[in-house]
Amino acid sequence: MGKAGVAALVQFIKEKHVRPGGDLVFRPSRSGTGNATQSRFGVGPSGPIPARKVKHMPARFITHDELDTRLHVLAARPDRFIEGAKKLAAELDAKGLHLEITDPQSWRGSSPAGHEPTRITVDSQLRTEIDNIEIMNRGEELKLARRIEFARIRLDLALAEAGLSGTDLAGGVPHVPSGFFGGVNANCTLPPKVCRRWMEWHSLRLEMVERNLYLALINVERYAHTTVGRTDLIQEGAASLFRAVDGFDWRRGLLFRTYAVHWLNQAFRSYLYNFGSTVRVPVYLQKATKHIGAAIERLGDPDASAGEISRLSGLPERLVTSARSAVRKTRSLDAPIGDPEDSSSLRDILTLRNDNGPYSTSLEDVSLEAGLEEALGKLSDRERYVIGLRFGIGGEPEHTLAQVAAKLGVSLERVRQIQVRAISKMRTPHLRKVADPFLN
Repeated sequence: MGKAGVAALVQFIKEKHVRPGGDLVFRPSRSGTGNATQSRFGVGPSGPIPARKVKHMPARFITHDELDTRLHVLAARPDRFIEGAKKLAAELDAKGLHLEITDPQSWRGSSPAGHEPTRITVDSQLRTEIDNIEIMNRGEELKLARRIEFARIRLDLALAEAGLSGTDLAGGVPHVPSGFFGGVNANCTLPPKVCRRWMEWHSLRLEMVERNLYLALINVERYAHTTVGRTDLIQEGAASLFRAVDGFDWRRGLLFRTYAVHWLNQAFRSYLYNFGSTVRVPVYLQKATKHIGAAIERLGDPDASAGEISRLSGLPERLVTSARSAVRKTRSLDAPIGDPEDSSSLRDILTLRNDNGPYSTSLEDVSLEAGLEEALGKLSDRERYVIGLRFGIGGEPEHTLAQVAAKLGVSLERVRQIQVRAISKMRTPHLRKVADPFLN
């Protein structure tokens, strides 16, 4: 395909909307170019498109607007919504209709054109992309929540029909967003109908999550004083939004954001408990530290004794002592200092200008020699003499078992026994680290 054909194909994809089943349905571009006739016969603004690249099949789907109308009628009786949704799902299955899958770009805005900085951090880029996502109003959120529940009901029915369960979805379905368009993804190993129902359900969940990602940016500021990276917390919050979507009940009349904040804070705290320090501290000690900190603040004495803190906080004195000794702050030498855009780190401040680094061969030689002397000191004179001759320690060349036996006037087997006994003594847990480089 020539350059003109490639440009035409790219423009054709941009101006159409891919709907379930592989149908390419015309959607006017933002510039207003193109027409339905061109779309139908595979002709783009830059020229004709080869017919083999255009797959046109009879549309067999139900749009979101049509589905919302049917679900709105069922929602008039919330207590019977599930029963009515199952009947509607059976009706759509009988007609062979799929749910429409919306292109994520329809709610993802683009950054305004202008001068972009030559250097941009991951955090600022993430914030820019999230800020460009359109936020739903209460009505749109309610409709989307009903679609998600209906899509889940259809997925459960498809699983039951195929003799599968929800656990079978873990490794059998794709998680690449590009697989949502143009039919069933080739990476899906489950029955085609199950794969299709899963893609319909997951694409709706993805829309709810992405259009509420701003909640993660807002609530993460409460934990800005911690040593954990902000992008790591935002990632945990984004994952928790999927769990919030699965547990959200639109019948309660609450906004999704009200329910999602609980899951976000729970995810943030869980991440801090598990990864807030280099050496993981048990959760019960971290919770005790909060009470200890509050007690110290009330006492006004950071050097208060464990007994005073115990009486004020109500915690056992032994727990206070354990918590204060276990919780220690650490800081990476490569962590940035001050402005995140500044490349300076703590290592740059502590490193000497003419320093070649912390490694020194002289230090290694001294430590290994000292360790070897310590290991040999545990042996008897005869054992130390045999080891010295066998491995060439102390200026002596390496000797064979026969040579050592000749010097001692004993049999070769006796030298071997002395060597084995000496090595077993040196391979104690305390001495193995320094002796292993010489013995292996």
